Amino acid sequence: MLRRILVCLLLLVSTPLLADKQQAAIATAHPLATQAGFEILNQGGNAFDAAVAVSAALAVVEPAGSGLGGGGFWLLHQAEDGYQIMIDGRETAPGAAHRNMYLDENGDFQTTRSLDGPLAAGIPGLPAALDLLSHHYGKLPLSTSLAPAIRYARTGFEVSQRYQRLAEFRLNILQSYAESNAIFLQNGQVPEIGFTLKQPDLADTLQAIADKGRAGFYQGAIAQKLVESVRKNGGIWTLADLQQYEVKQRTPVTGEYQGFKISSAALPSSGGIVLLTILNQLAQFDLSGADTTQQRHWIIEAMRRAYRDRSRYLGDADFVTIPSHLTRPGYGRWLSDSIDDFHASRSTNSENLETEGENTTHFSIIDQHGNRVAATLSINYPFGSGFVADGTGVLLNDEMDDFSAQPGTANVYGLIGNEANAIAPHKRPLSSMSPTFVENDERLMITGTPGGSRIISMVLLSVLDFIAGKSAEDIVASPRFHHQYLPDEVQIENKGFSEAERQALSERGHKIKLLNRQYGDMQVIIVDKNDHQLSAASDPRGEGLALVR
Repeated sequence: MLRRILVCLLLLVSTPLLADKQQAAIATAHPLATQAGFEILNQGGNAFDAAVAVSAALAVVEPAGSGLGGGGFWLLHQAEDGYQIMIDGRETAPGAAHRNMYLDENGDFQTTRSLDGPLAAGIPGLPAALDLLSHHYGKLPLSTSLAPAIRYARTGFEVSQRYQRLAEFRLNILQSYAESNAIFLQNGQVPEIGFTLKQPDLADTLQAIADKGRAGFYQGAIAQKLVESVRKNGGIWTLADLQQYEVKQRTPVTGEYQGFKISSAALPSSGGIVLLTILNQLAQFDLSGADTTQQRHWIIEAMRRAYRDRSRYLGDADFVTIPSHLTRPGYGRWLSDSIDDFHASRSTNSENLETEGENTTHFSIIDQHGNRVAATLSINYPFGSGFVADGTGVLLNDEMDDFSAQPGTANVYGLIGNEANAIAPHKRPLSSMSPTFVENDERLMITGTPGGSRIISMVLLSVLDFIAGKSAEDIVASPRFHHQYLPDEVQIENKGFSEAERQALSERGHKIKLLNRQYGDMQVIIVDKNDHQLSAASDPRGEGLALVR
């Protein structure tokens, strides 16, 4: 792992600085996905074609994080006219879903029902989103952009240590289904390092999409196999659910902080709203003039209040009315008035949960013309539901757990939800995925990360670091901390924070939870608009690759 990180850093350091506008940058969570993106750019594709290629490649080589059986958000910027849009390929609840579907006969929430197996799966949005991206924003045929992923699925990729760790984490559920066992395990166990994992059925499904667009997945033979396999194993999908799935194009959430424009994900992602709620509070404090402990205290308290609002108000805006004041600067000022400079507030306590926070994936792209994409994709928990539909190679998500299955009850990430995020047919569950652009007249950052409920706080820290002038490499490597209102604790990575730093926060009344590992897999691109220099970095916690060419 150390050798791979050093190689990537050497590539970054040795990359020539941009002398004109003819260079591009791609940062993804897997080297093969980065290569797929450049393969498409080299064939005359734009950033949006490359986004199709990268999304599909990650579905093959990073199955623990995303896939055709999941969904995501793609934040787009067109250079020629400055047009920005968010492609919402989030999963939807099946038509037969209902408010209490994960409660037992006593009315208690049964966590495994919304995590394991096909009953936990929403209707996938990724295939439809790739079709829309290609046909509405790309330059190349969809079949061309999907070619690298199809090749990877047929020829296979080598299993890494990261794959091993995530497969071990979900070993029991992968062993529970014949198709999952056969594809993702080696003789029923976690594969050895270097094992070549091939997915011929997935290659055939990708080829069907390449040939027929979204109809290759949501209609015909693939759709029939998906529904039959899901229903045979306890799920509730119908052919009508697949055929009626609709990608949405949404206006990004925008705001300003310290003279920088922030563009981020809109509902059903909570990312943009929560991010701006935090930044509007922090605008009331002199972060640059404060010491590190004071900065962290203010940030934690702002996180606490924004995540509280997330749990109270946010859900799919197509189904519920969202308060319009949440991203207004005046509301941020009002929230900040309740922050004591030296003493932590209190949240009502709840379950103390620690999850992997590594499922989901993110990539950032800018092409030689200035078109750009920040995309965060997911199947929710590592390896999603653990269920592969027979004969399709499609690993299904367990995004239904992102709904509030019972008011006041935490999901697998410890997030508390209420009626705004209750289960309803065809509704999209609330998400934390936060693909984001940050820019002023001189500099631009494209950022995002996986990490469950910690995504927003990680993106926040990257925004603050960028505005403070840190490099892409420093931003992705910076130590991380997180507060999400409930549980009432500050989660801190096990590296990067001294005992004295932790003690200083404890003395202000913060309950510190030192995690047993680091988290996140951030992918960042920075553009200096004055001399058109590009830099890109992939999180050293992961196995990704960032390149400028």
